[in-house]
Amino acid sequence: MRLLRNTFSLSLAVVGLAMVLSSVGSQGQPGPMGTPPVPHAKPTHLKHVLVISQTKGFEHDSISAAMVAIYNMGKESGLWDTELRTDTKLLTKKDLQANAKNLNYFDLIVFASTTGELDLDDSQKQDFLSFVHDDGKGFVGIHAALDTNYKWPEYGEMIGGWFDEHPWTTFNAPIINEDPDFPAVRHFPKAFVKYDEIYQPKSWSRDKVNVLLSLDPSKLDYNNPRVHRQDHDFAVAWSKMYGKGRVFYSTLGHTEESWQDPDIRKMYFEAIRWALGMTEGSTASHAKPAGH
Repeated sequence: MRLLRNTFSLSLAVVGLAMVLSSVGSQGQPGPMGTPPVPHAKPTHLKHVLVISQTKGFEHDSISAAMVAIYNMGKESGLWDTELRTDTKLLTKKDLQANAKNLNYFDLIVFASTTGELDLDDSQKQDFLSFVHDDGKGFVGIHAALDTNYKWPEYGEMIGGWFDEHPWTTFNAPIINEDPDFPAVRHFPKAFVKYDEIYQPKSWSRDKVNVLLSLDPSKLDYNNPRVHRQDHDFAVAWSKMYGKGRVFYSTLGHTEESWQDPDIRKMYFEAIRWALGMTEGSTASHAKPAGH
């Protein structure tokens, strides 16, 4: 009887050791008997982010820096993986060949300083809009994403407007934090300065977005023929809903150096988290701050 118990205990020990060795191998370490490690599969909890940087107009030097930053943010945080593309092939819900992923795979689209009329047919445009509006997935627009798709009215409605010059080009922009409770701008002080190129939006209205950051109108030079907004309301970042989907846009990120700025990187990191539904922040519009 004792022999049977000892044999049973030995069998359990062997099974346990095999399970340990198998577990070690599955984590990318050498497996039992010197066999090659099992390839590491992607964690199933990861979100999937698609970054598009196609340019049909001005090409920003900062595009590569922005794409690398978003890729690294996802990898270092363990929150998302990133597909980087300079074409628009994946902006479709149609089945694609050769292991290509379509919009059904992704949770968020980022336009990294795209410009001009992107290569999108009518079905792709419809799929793109439904991705955000109907599926409730996210969109983050970086800088020149506002200088994109002028001939596509629904795009302007989705992102909040279009580029209408940058009156002061790249300068020390005096910025006001209008919604310090929003996760993407919570780390900024009430007033601060960033050296960047601030876009002036057209077909844009404060009552359709939640302005997060804006230029301090009391500190701007209006002796400038490129200033078109008579209300002197120049948003620097905003959040909004488009149907069921969350949309974030900021004009910050024009320069390569801005992507080395921890404040800018944190803003976009938190913006992506918010657009993915990982955090909460308001999209309700509010009046221009008193005294500005």
